Amino acid sequence: MKLSDFKYPLPRNLIAKHPVSPRDRSRLMVLNRADESIEEMHFYDIAAYFKKGDCLVVNETKVFQARLYGRKEKTNAKIEVFLLRQLNAEDNIWDVIVDPARKVRIGNKIYFDNGNLSCEVIDNTTSRGRTVRFNYEGDFFKLIEKIGKTPLPYYIKRDPTERDKAAYQTVYAKTIGAVAAPTAGLHFTKPLIRKLERKGVKVVPVLLHIGLGTFRTVEVEDLTKHKMDSEYYEVNDHAANVVNRVIDNRSNVFVCGTSSCRALESSVTTDGHLKPSRGWTDKFMFPPYDFKIADKLITNFHMPESTLLMLTSAFGDHDFIMRAYKLGIKKGYRFYSYGDAMMIL
Repeated sequence: MKLSDFKYPLPRNLIAKHPVSPRDRSRLMVLNRADESIEEMHFYDIAAYFKKGDCLVVNETKVFQARLYGRKEKTNAKIEVFLLRQLNAEDNIWDVIVDPARKVRIGNKIYFDNGNLSCEVIDNTTSRGRTVRFNYEGDFFKLIEKIGKTPLPYYIKRDPTERDKAAYQTVYAKTIGAVAAPTAGLHFTKPLIRKLERKGVKVVPVLLHIGLGTFRTVEVEDLTKHKMDSEYYEVNDHAANVVNRVIDNRSNVFVCGTSSCRALESSVTTDGHLKPSRGWTDKFMFPPYDFKIADKLITNFHMPESTLLMLTSAFGDHDFIMRAYKLGIKKGYRFYSYGDAMMIL
């Protein structure tokens, strides 16, 4: 398939700027691949599709307050520093994106509002990318939770608020390291998870730290030539054991989100089971792709021509997915990170 196969027109008013409250009140479009039928539900109805012995795989990554605002030395120009990943914890060296990039060169220092933090630019990586060294001693993540801003996606055209700190985070987030939320998981509430567990469903955490690559534009028509950004993932022994028991018992593996799916599909054995592993994955799934672990997929409505839409189309059949998107637009579903949900059976 080609990049242009994943275009679709989306009215701007359907891009969700704010989350639904409570979380599980969002709409849920349920796609059944067996007969290509579509049901319209709410997310709080989702437990009805699970059976005892099934499992739900979730991504327990935690978003940190990655957007910092500072002032350049001497000129006092306002600079945004978007933290991407920590390269060296001991020296507090980070890959970042700066804006406006034309004003930031190697050797420049940037001072931040609290007065106790500054960084020095030590390398250029891309047109907007820089490597910087922060001068802070202590718990750096604790500091940026106080002075940083929630890294809302660029298509949410508003400033982040204090509410976004909790809203742009899953209720099961545990391990800090993501600059974008695993948005399919934003619909789950703690009572809904407890309801699944009482039903005999195992909730299985894996880890994939989502980076800005999730929003990166695909620039090649031939999808085989697209290179995904690498993201760190972990699948531990417990997760592998639980998922493998579900597979062997012929129950269903429900996967929440494309990031969880990438972690699982990066950890597959030759006989179609899950193995414990950790490292960096640049796995890119687009039609046709044979999924080894996931039986059912919970996801959101994704951007045109995005790798997330391509993975979803590989799972649910391209024509069926695009028909569902057309219906979602007609019915006024809310799209993207704070939008409504889809489940593919």
